[in-house]
Amino acid sequence: VQLQASGGGLVQPGGSLRLSCAASGTISVITNMGWYRQAPGKQRELVAGIESGGSTNYADSVNGRFTISRDNAKNTVYLQMNSLEPEDTAVYYCKAFIRTRVGRWSDYWGQGTQVTVSS
Repeated sequence: VQLQASGGGLVQPGGSLRLSCAASGTISVITNMGWYRQAPGKQRELVAGIESGGSTNYADSVNGRFTISRDNAKNTVYLQMNSLEPEDTAVYYCKAFIRTRVGRWSDYWGQGTQVTVSS
């Protein structure tokens, strides 16, 4: 199983970016999917999560600016980031809790994508 994240980049304050993360491999079920971020010198933190049924949760710092969504048919999770601030600068990681076709449940992580908010 692999998670491939994309969509990061450099954006000015107030701008927008959309991150994508696609899961592939011997997947049977995906329940929770989410985005985390890690800024230099800080611990990795949860940004947003989404269950297979669509319920979502957000960190207070991004609530109202970021929107998480998923396409279950494509095993893909998205993060729409609006009104970006310099404090949002970090490496963003996707994570998914997956059951493989042999019945094993595990957390899988994507490789990370850099988001830099700067003028």
